[in-house]
Amino acid sequence: MQIDVINQNNEKVGVMDLPEKIFGVKWSVDLVHQALLSQLANRREPWAHAKGRGEVRGGGKKPWKQKGTGRARHGSIRSPIWAGGGVSHGPLKEKNYFKKINKKMKRAAIFSVLSKKISDNEVIVVDKFDGINNKAKEWTKVLKNLVDMRSKTALIFDSANKKAVKAVSNIRKIETISPASLNVYDLLKNKVIVFEKNSIKEIEKIFKV
Repeated sequence: MQIDVINQNNEKVGVMDLPEKIFGVKWSVDLVHQALLSQLANRREPWAHAKGRGEVRGGGKKPWKQKGTGRARHGSIRSPIWAGGGVSHGPLKEKNYFKKINKKMKRAAIFSVLSKKISDNEVIVVDKFDGINNKAKEWTKVLKNLVDMRSKTALIFDSANKKAVKAVSNIRKIETISPASLNVYDLLKNKVIVFEKNSIKEIEKIFKV
């Protein structure tokens, strides 16, 4: 499988052979969906927490004596039947949303998304980003030559190009993904994926393809 390689001025400078095991995988809706649900669940943190009777302050003393008052027996105002008391069966911050997915399945899902992007012509390979002043304004000019700035775009730089990551961080609808951090969610939410040529070789090493 081959793809045109362009420079940062959107001029063709060559052709690159893409690894079939990464970019030539069959599209699997079920697998990608499972990987996406797992990723979203694992980044979720419980925020709702209702205090039980053991966490509510006060109520250490019996509100009134057991007998002789004509009122119902009570041992503590922290009881759930009291206003301001503890909550029975409320949401707890200890809730675990973790969903397990095997490494091979996660990797296969990433490859499936990349292959779909290739087939939909939503992948661009740039030979190298070089000689650009690391300011958002300069990077915006370069990116306008390559992509539609109205669409969400992910840039996958060579890991040595660290300054560029910081420079594009303030550009609207542009985000960066490191080769080691490829994931289904970020690949799906971005319309176009722009690879720096060397980043593809890094991905091959990371996934041992």
